[in-house]
Amino acid sequence: MQIENVIRLFAGLVILASLALGAAASPLFHSAHWLWLTVFVGVNLAQSSLTGLCPLETILRRLGVGTAGAACGARRRTTG
Repeated sequence: MQIENVIRLFAGLVILASLALGAAASPLFHSAHWLWLTVFVGVNLAQSSLTGLCPLETILRRLGVGTAGAACGARRRTTG
């Protein structure tokens, strides 16, 4: 699996988990504060699209996951 697919999968799962925890029926986990996790993921995705810096990409590269994609800062310049 390419690194961009792993990043998208991870972001999607974190968003779904935080929404589920924010709306959970159990009083142990039910809290609107879980939605801050969704905000964090959204802000991180927005800043990575603008700056090309993605902490998750760095972590995944160090773990040896996939090859470079274009989702999170893998900019390639060609000179010609």
